[in-house]
Amino acid sequence: AVLMSVVYFFSGPLLSTMSDKDGKQHVSIVVAGHVDAGKSSLTGRLLYDMGGIDERVMEKLKKKAEENGKPSFAFAYYMDNQKAEQERGITIACNTKEFYTNRYHYTIIDAPGHRDFIKNMITGSSQADVALLLCPADGSSFIASIAKGDHKTGEVPGQTRNHARLLNLLGIRQLIVGVNKMDSTVDNVQYGEKRYVEISTEVKRILLQEGWKKDQIEKEIPVIPMAGFHGENILKISEKMPWWKGVDIQI
Repeated sequence: AVLMSVVYFFSGPLLSTMSDKDGKQHVSIVVAGHVDAGKSSLTGRLLYDMGGIDERVMEKLKKKAEENGKPSFAFAYYMDNQKAEQERGITIACNTKEFYTNRYHYTIIDAPGHRDFIKNMITGSSQADVALLLCPADGSSFIASIAKGDHKTGEVPGQTRNHARLLNLLGIRQLIVGVNKMDSTVDNVQYGEKRYVEISTEVKRILLQEGWKKDQIEKEIPVIPMAGFHGENILKISEKMPWWKGVDIQI
């Protein structure tokens, strides 16, 4: 597995001590990051690939997304099921879904990335054992996501930076960084290793600035290139990014 390599980091002392009646370890994952980083789409795609979304339901979501002129939002609609969320194309509330593997019972929390709903993000993240911090690969979106912000000039602070700080302050120690939208045709991304390295380097620098320990950043926080909507590097290694070898683990 690729994104699900989160389990690899649970082999040590788990933060979650909850256990199901069937003995499965319960693990809660929050998906955080800047607005439009693709959090809801990636989460919806993961659940679909795990068999958690019925084909008839998926067809209805695709039809609804097309009717709204947002065909790429089909997976996101599974998570963002409020009318206001679908109309605005953003997550407002923390939406949770559950799925199971042979060993684990997962709760996945799709947190809002818009700065207006930061309280909701904090509420959702405070319940998590693990965080997936998503960053968009295309240039303008990535720059906006890491902006420091300046009230004098009106520059809005990026939520990648803000969420990195909050996740650390909330005590989450198991972090994964996802470089999403690697399928983007903007800024010559197109599944390229060069763009991945650029973003990976910058995000690691930001994590250090926001209080994460250098040793942990280098040794314990994986940075995974992915294209959530297309399912690339979600459950299996993408053939479109052969330069990234990933890690296989048991989920």
